Amino acid sequence: MLNTQSKLNSLRIKHYALSIVMAKPLIGLIFGIIAGSFFPLDIMGAYTKLFSVVLLVALDSVFGGLRAVVNKNFSDTIFISGFLTNALFAAFLVFVGDRLGIDLYYVALLVFGFRIFKNLAGLRRHFLKNF
Repeated sequence: MLNTQSKLNSLRIKHYALSIVMAKPLIGLIFGIIAGSFFPLDIMGAYTKLFSVVLLVALDSVFGGLRAVVNKNFSDTIFISGFLTNALFAAFLVFVGDRLGIDLYYVALLVFGFRIFKNLAGLRRHFLKNF
């Protein structure tokens, strides 16, 4: 009886901690949507390719970070360095593709889109297995 009660308390603590960790990005997302609706941003046509790639890099980093938190191996150094490295390489691909007249940004969109869905699948599997 005592062992079952301690396991239940441990699960409650883990669920509470996970809900706090997951609530922070959701609050940030809601705040960003509200701020974006009050302060609209116009992007020049020349930068739309670059902006779309950078947006996917940011989403990939966020979902990868959430997956790392859920798997309990998150490191802020790896998170920040991964974001910067991915963003710089993706921007380089867009720049070189633009200079050569080839749409290389499709490669970055494909790769980062695949990684986002892979991270989401990992998060989904974790939540379905544990809850």
